[in-house]
Amino acid sequence: MQSTKQAVFALGDREYGFDIMDVNTIEKVIPILPVANIPKNFKGIIQLRGETIPVYSLRRKFGLPDIPADDNTRYIIAKTQGMLVAYEVDQMKEIVELEQDQMNEFPVILKNLNTSYVKFVSNVGGRLILALDQNNIMAQEEEDRIKSEMGIVRNRMNQEA
Repeated sequence: MQSTKQAVFALGDREYGFDIMDVNTIEKVIPILPVANIPKNFKGIIQLRGETIPVYSLRRKFGLPDIPADDNTRYIIAKTQGMLVAYEVDQMKEIVELEQDQMNEFPVILKNLNTSYVKFVSNVGGRLILALDQNNIMAQEEEDRIKSEMGIVRNRMNQEA
């Protein structure tokens, strides 16, 4: 592994990171429009700079209860499997540069299909950070369903315009 810069964010009392090269932008709270028939980890869609983007709750993915959005809530917009996704997080913390010797393999005993999105673990000043691969966060069924529903939503919006 080469060195990397991670966009570090919090969900509850845990910290995670996305490779900064995979992040398009980080946005404050934008009103979410609910959409029927989307997978449970999605909260709806947002409109951002002419794009319709699904909002994915990492809290739901990791089994944490929903909390109301506040001034710290952020959407990390990243391309996932060819589509833009807004990952809702509790708080954006910082950008950290990690050298190869700071990146530790995710423990083999914890690796399985449900954790394939963890790239590596890092200890930064006593803080444990899980680096995530946004291309593996969604289950294939979630990805297929949201792509289908987003196509329907975009068609409706184009017809209404």
